[in-house]
Amino acid sequence: MEITVPETWLSGFKHHCKNHPYLILVLLASVILIILMILHSIHVGNQAFVKYALLGGTAGFVATAVGTLPALFIKEIPRKLSDAMLGFAAGMMLAASAFSLLLPGIEAAIDFTDSTFLGGMVVLFGMIIGVALMMGLDEFVPHEHMDSGPCGAGHEACSRAWLFVFAIALHNFPEGMAIGVGYAQGDLSVGVPLTTAIALQDIPEGLAVALTLRATGFNTGFSVLIAMATGLLEPLGSLLGVSLAGGFIVAYPIGLGLAGAAMLFVVSNEVIPETHSNGNKTVATIGLMIGFALMMLLDTTLG
Repeated sequence: MEITVPETWLSGFKHHCKNHPYLILVLLASVILIILMILHSIHVGNQAFVKYALLGGTAGFVATAVGTLPALFIKEIPRKLSDAMLGFAAGMMLAASAFSLLLPGIEAAIDFTDSTFLGGMVVLFGMIIGVALMMGLDEFVPHEHMDSGPCGAGHEACSRAWLFVFAIALHNFPEGMAIGVGYAQGDLSVGVPLTTAIALQDIPEGLAVALTLRATGFNTGFSVLIAMATGLLEPLGSLLGVSLAGGFIVAYPIGLGLAGAAMLFVVSNEVIPETHSNGNKTVATIGLMIGFALMMLLDTTLG
């Protein structure tokens, strides 16, 4: 019985590798490039900005934890309200990707290359890495899509509750990485609005995780603790992000492109389909627009 889970996961992993050989190559190349950038960053040293990144990632964790607290007193909320809240979170993530990641990345790349075309290509390269990374995680990490059900290698070995937890962890990791990248050059005009946006949208996400776990039969305290724990991926991701983008000069715009694409992938692949799967498209879209507008104002004001 003890070997059922690893054997099931290994079998699923081999199956996915066989069916997606090109994705494996792109993913491996992306991981190798990320490791080289991190090693160079460690060698150069960027300790001055690590503190900001860790504080930003911790803010995301705290926001997630705060969001779970209402689950101690309520077991569920109306689906329409839940979709509106997640739509709001999606809007903030979309705006953060554009205004706090991709546009500053293009600006930094243009300064480095002295060419608008090359600057755009540098960020596009980072986006390709980000998409490859998220596609690899989506393909090989067991989790559950609300609209299409369980997926990922070895998902048969996991309960539905844990698949949902893994799915939220996949959301939180690129968010934390984005925070870290935002502080990689010590530019608070990038890091502060980005941290604020991600922390605000983590609140409804934390509540959604806790309530989903309660709905699957876990007791209240355990549901809240596990939901809080998913937020720990944010400070961990922030440390990766600041290491990733703090070494080579060109690593900063590449890192911004990577983080922006990762967040766009999560919004398009996970959040929006979930909010549109229950007949609440209009409410979810209004929530998305409000979140987008709020993040745009935050970026203008704080940036």
